[in-house]
Amino acid sequence: MPVRRTTALGSACAGLALAGALLAGGSPAVAASTTPSTAPSAGSAAKDPAQAQAKAVCARAPKVDARLTRALDRLHGSAHERGSIARMQKRVDLAKSAGQTAIATYLGDRLTNRQNLVGTLTTRQTDLKSVETWCTANNLGPR
Repeated sequence: MPVRRTTALGSACAGLALAGALLAGGSPAVAASTTPSTAPSAGSAAKDPAQAQAKAVCARAPKVDARLTRALDRLHGSAHERGSIARMQKRVDLAKSAGQTAIATYLGDRLTNRQNLVGTLTTRQTDLKSVETWCTANNLGPR
């Protein structure tokens, strides 16, 4: 029942937004009829959203870096740490020694995914460092 209510509410809100946009003159025909003298300059309109987006990315960069570092530390953790590669390897070895081939195969696939995740996260961390360098060079870093 909540799904129907949410869907109906979403449809109603979308209809109201469309009606409001049409009544306010937000149709493409009205937008195309504006003269260049009344339209905002192309340089300022194109620069402001990009600048705001760049500031937002630069502001989130330190938190993303901390999250990546935490994930990599967990993956490189000991066999006693949940989510670590060593712990998953230990589980695979136990399943193999117990003769549980189906479970060993399943856990082995999960182990492979975790090992591949290390490479992905390391690449993302390297990319993020270059973003942070760009942010600093353009004075968009967190203040």
